[in-house]
Amino acid sequence: MSSAPEPLAPRTAVTETLLVLGVSLGASALWSALSLLRKLTADQRLSGQVTSMNQSVTPDQPWLDLAHQLVGIALALVPVALALHLLARQHRRPTHLIGLDTRAPGRDLLQGLALAAAIGIPGLGLYLAARALDLNTTIAASDLTQAWWTVPVLVLAAGQNALLEEVIMLGYLFTRWREATWSPVAIVVASALVRGSYHLYQGIGGFVGNIAMGLLLGAVYLRVRRVMPMFIAHWVIDIVAFVGYALLVTRVAWL
Repeated sequence: MSSAPEPLAPRTAVTETLLVLGVSLGASALWSALSLLRKLTADQRLSGQVTSMNQSVTPDQPWLDLAHQLVGIALALVPVALALHLLARQHRRPTHLIGLDTRAPGRDLLQGLALAAAIGIPGLGLYLAARALDLNTTIAASDLTQAWWTVPVLVLAAGQNALLEEVIMLGYLFTRWREATWSPVAIVVASALVRGSYHLYQGIGGFVGNIAMGLLLGAVYLRVRRVMPMFIAHWVIDIVAFVGYALLVTRVAWL
C-alpha cells in the first residue's frame, strides 16, 4: 500500500506559488500596473481611452490571423499544465483534487450559471458606473477580423481565460497556500488581490470589480472544493462579453 502524499513545506509551497505566478498571472499583474500608470499619465481622460482585447495580429491575412489566435490560446494554457504537473508530485489526481472534472456535471452547471448571473449583471453596472466616473477605460472586448472563425475563436479565448484563472487562482494557489498553513481568510483575500491586480489595465473599476469577483469565487470554492463551477461561470461571463461585444458593438451606442 502506498503512503499518503506529503504536502510541501510551507516555505517551499510559497516559493513555488511565486514562481508559478511569475510566469503567468503575477507577471500579467505587473504589466497591468504599468499599463494603468501609462494611461493615468496620458493627456486623455481614462474613460476616453480604449482598451482592446482579442485583437487581430494580421487582419489582412485571416488564415494567418487564425493561426496566431490559436497558438496564443494554446500557449496561454501552459501555466495551467505546469500548475497541475506540480500538484501531481504530491497528489496522484490533481484534477480530482481541485474539482476540475465531470463528477457532478448538473450541479456544476447550475452553480456556474448562478454565479455567472450574480457576477456578470452587477459587473456590467459597475463597469458603466466606473467609466462614467472616469475610473475605467472603455473596453473593446473584441477587435478581431470578421471571419467565419471569429465567434469560435472568441469562445475558445473565453475558455482559455476561465481555465487559466480559475485553475491557478483557486485550485492551485488554494492548495499550496493551505500547505503553507495560511488561514482561509488570508488565502481568499490574497487570491482576490492578485486577481484584481492583473485586471488593472482596464482601470480602477476593473481592479475593484475583479477583487469582488475573487472574494466571491474564493469563498464559494472553500465551500464546494470544486473549480468546475467557477470555470463555467467565468467562461459564460467572458463568452457573453466577447461574443456579445462583437455582435452588438455597431448596434448599441453605450458599448
